Amino acid sequence: QYTQYMLNDLAINAAVAGKDNFADVRSNNRYQWSGLTDAPRTYMLTLHSPLKNRNMGLGTQIYTDIVGPTRRIGISLAYAYHIKIAEKTKLAMGISAGIQQWGIDGHKLILHDAGDDNLLTQYQTKTVPDFGAGLYVYNIKWYIGLSAPQLYQSPIKLYDGGDNKGTLVRHFILNGAYKFDVSSDFKIEPSFLVKYANPAPLEIDLGARVIYQEQIWLGAGYRHNDAITALVGFMYKNYLMIGYSYDFTTSNLKKYSSGTHELMLGLRFSKQQSKSWADDVETK
Repeated sequence: QYTQYMLNDLAINAAVAGKDNFADVRSNNRYQWSGLTDAPRTYMLTLHSPLKNRNMGLGTQIYTDIVGPTRRIGISLAYAYHIKIAEKTKLAMGISAGIQQWGIDGHKLILHDAGDDNLLTQYQTKTVPDFGAGLYVYNIKWYIGLSAPQLYQSPIKLYDGGDNKGTLVRHFILNGAYKFDVSSDFKIEPSFLVKYANPAPLEIDLGARVIYQEQIWLGAGYRHNDAITALVGFMYKNYLMIGYSYDFTTSNLKKYSSGTHELMLGLRFSKQQSKSWADDVETK
């Protein structure tokens, strides 16, 4: 779960890989429900770049997701093919493949019924394959994406002799945004994110950013039955991005949590950027 989902599309859709004319690195670090013991923490690192012919892109993501006694660690590679479908609009089709390690810390478990006490003394792990796919339609003004992470529901057989019914759960994610020009300096970008994973209820994020000269932005959002969000960010010389968001919890957890913090860092690498760095060095 990310509040700054609009700033790191590759984290949710493999088809994003190579959509820009530069290499892009992003890191999302989320500390959810501060004040709760063993609250969720998520760390994500993504990298993607176009290939020389600009019709294809490659990317990768590495993540750790910790929730209570469970931990997920994963790495995946993404490939996307981009097709021009209108004068300024492209369609990208992407797939991803990788591995995911599920782990559970028995020391943090309390058995509801008496059973195998060995469950309480082991850190049990299982590594499984992970595949995903996505579609992404975009131009300079707007984008809309549809993705299916964990498309293959890999079985997770953590314990020998168990019922072994656990599997990765297939997710479906729909997201998009549109950037409106208010003036030569200001733009407004509303965005949305819809997530579904059976049997959990549908989850909807709605938000908007006010952007000044493509360098500074302020935003706010709403996540249904969960939180009101606020975010701020800055782009330095079109290559270094820093973003921060805070979630004001609106569910019953607000009695126990002071909110959620999320920090995002980004770097862009391009020939134009390299040239500007070289010019700066020569000037000095």
